[in-house]
Amino acid sequence: MGFLCNNRGVPESTPADVELASDLVVHAARLVRAVRRELELPAQVRIVSLLDEQGPVGISRLAELDRCSQPTMSSAVAQLVEQGWATKAPNPDDARSTVVTLTDAGRTELRRVRRRHGERVAELVAAHPDLDTEDLATAVAVLRGILQEGNDT
Repeated sequence: MGFLCNNRGVPESTPADVELASDLVVHAARLVRAVRRELELPAQVRIVSLLDEQGPVGISRLAELDRCSQPTMSSAVAQLVEQGWATKAPNPDDARSTVVTLTDAGRTELRRVRRRHGERVAELVAAHPDLDTEDLATAVAVLRGILQEGNDT
């Protein structure tokens, strides 16, 4: 990409940059959907992943991060607690609310799911004659770099 700088030295993207970046978003989303659909994994894994990233957090914040209603998140968290993947405890700062925490069993399930995702993507890369491990490493580095800028919410 050929980012240009404005008169303040701030990078500005060209229309070609924007189109390429848009393609990245579209194809990354398609890949995630395809892998999830093929593996038929529990929907709660998304919430387990959020708990892994965020640490102990309230249900309202989880609902905000997952872009769902608080009642929907409360129901999902109840399932996680029932499965042993999370615990709920009173919020020490606000007795009216609870804090949800990932358990060791939840972390184990998340590792299992991520390993299955990784295996499937590795199969797809191996089956593509023009791709290799270096291409996959480059894609990961690009996505990691973008998300480390704090734009991952």
